Amino acid sequence: MKKTRKTGLVFFPAFDWAISSTHPEREERLLYTQDQVFEEGLLDFDNIIEYKPGIATIEDINRVHICIPDVTSVVTESHLISAGGAITAAEKVMRKEVDNAFALVRPPGHHAMLVVHGARGFCNVNIESIMIEYIRKHYGPKRIAVVDTDCHHGDGTQDIYWNDPNTLCISMHQDGRTLYPGSGFHEELGGPNAVGTTVNIPLPPRSSDEGFLYVLDNVILPILEEFKPDLVINSAGQDNHYTDPITNMRFTAQGYARLNEKLSPDIAVLEGGYSIENALPYVNVGIILAMAGLDYSHVREPDYNEAAVRQSAEISRYIEKEAAKIYDLWKNRESIRRNLIGNSRYVKRKKHIYYDTDGIREQQEETVRVCNDCGGLVVIDSFADTGNRILAIIIPGQSCPACRKEGELFYASIHKNQYSYVYFQDRDSDVFLADKGS
Repeated sequence: MKKTRKTGLVFFPAFDWAISSTHPEREERLLYTQDQVFEEGLLDFDNIIEYKPGIATIEDINRVHICIPDVTSVVTESHLISAGGAITAAEKVMRKEVDNAFALVRPPGHHAMLVVHGARGFCNVNIESIMIEYIRKHYGPKRIAVVDTDCHHGDGTQDIYWNDPNTLCISMHQDGRTLYPGSGFHEELGGPNAVGTTVNIPLPPRSSDEGFLYVLDNVILPILEEFKPDLVINSAGQDNHYTDPITNMRFTAQGYARLNEKLSPDIAVLEGGYSIENALPYVNVGIILAMAGLDYSHVREPDYNEAAVRQSAEISRYIEKEAAKIYDLWKNRESIRRNLIGNSRYVKRKKHIYYDTDGIREQQEETVRVCNDCGGLVVIDSFADTGNRILAIIIPGQSCPACRKEGELFYASIHKNQYSYVYFQDRDSDVFLADKGS
């Protein structure tokens, strides 16, 4: 017998937000799921409880992002409610009203990076990260793991936590050589003070349940056991499904349910998934039942054909070899860090970012202070072809006195007229300052 758990559900279909009426990312993504949940009578179970979403504040977003020029320029009310829905799910878990919770909300967020000049990958702000920092603000420092199961690499979440040794970001996704955003490779391991807390698992096209569950058992669960997070978040993208129109994988509703049963996330937050009728209702029902500790064996897509979705022996062998390499990188993270930093006091990283939804190009240079005591002071110099050049000074959560002092002195001494805007984000003290420059 399975042990039942009390599971919270938060729905927000965002009726008034869509990129276009025919775009894959539209309100029907959740309406079909809601219908299926009601039709199957899931809310009749005493241990499945629906909650209404709250509304995130500007302060909640500024705790995570540097929005150019400000939050109101890049979000709509729907984004605030989507992030608020994730926060509501977290609140119910943190207050122990439920054992776990699933925020079935849109717009999605996992492609939104630390600096936000516009929308990319259908995402404006990162709702999981907003939720995570809300938890830390209101419930104290937490060691948190994010397991991103979207078919697209969770590059935004990775970017936000690149320098955070207390946030483990694991993304398993279709190989970036074959799919947007073209990133998420083994060598992306995290910043100089957080090497190993970024783990990428690129899978070949046509990977099926067997492949996903293999890396779960042989990479993800062993790393989670060693990292020992206080909370596990599933960034629950469902576009790995075999019917998804914009990807090339073969995951099934049963596979998703089994993954969530074994992963046992404290909170799941919906991300992608664009097979609106043939996948999402079944996948979401399977995940809900798995999280609630209920039988999901009867959940099956109408067109399911076991032979058609089975991965080849060649793909299985490839995944086994890749999984061994990835886990080996994790085990050797300390020596990799020593080789990365050498005798450097600072480590720089240059990025070229394209906001495909808004057509904006950004050039960015990130400088991180090497530190053995915290994630390190971060300074970002960013220029976009909108004409905005900004400087962001970021003091990390659980910052050490040296990184804090250097950041405060640098902010006080900067010549602000060199930039369109200068931002100071202090994640420890929950302070956010924005100065208009030239």
